[in-house]
Amino acid sequence: MGARKRMATAVTVRRAAPADMSAVGQLGALLVRLHHEFDAARFIAASAGTAKGYGAYLGTQLQEANVVILVAESDGDVIGYTYAGVEGWDYMALRGPAGVLYDIVVDPARRGQGVGRQLLEATLAMLAERGAPRVVLSTAEQNEPAQRLFASAGFRRTMIEMTRELTSGE
Repeated sequence: MGARKRMATAVTVRRAAPADMSAVGQLGALLVRLHHEFDAARFIAASAGTAKGYGAYLGTQLQEANVVILVAESDGDVIGYTYAGVEGWDYMALRGPAGVLYDIVVDPARRGQGVGRQLLEATLAMLAERGAPRVVLSTAEQNEPAQRLFASAGFRRTMIEMTRELTSGE
């Protein structure tokens, strides 16, 4: 008899609430750690207070009219979130009004089950409802799974960030 695949429980994507911010903060800290592992010179390191601080900051964004924060929930547990906003003209980025996807994170134990896709599609729909004519995002060079998700959802590459350290960082 072959190996059995674990059955995924139903996932609900909904607007985030203040009670979700502790779990969202934990996922945000995971995002910080992952990026720091990709490139410690470019990305900040997580600290003991990162999860609490991340959750507290996103909690302040919940009532902002141009911000979208969604969570994916399964069996009462937050297993992923997105944080996005609608921004106006940005001459530094050479772009007009757009939705900007700042964060998308899924619990590593739930990746590969379509949770990220559900979060992304729901976020895109909410940004469209708020008048965003396009959505832009940045992803770490090494984050190939995220890049595959975004490409499969119709995103195209438009910018490449490059970094050079001017000091040794010591």
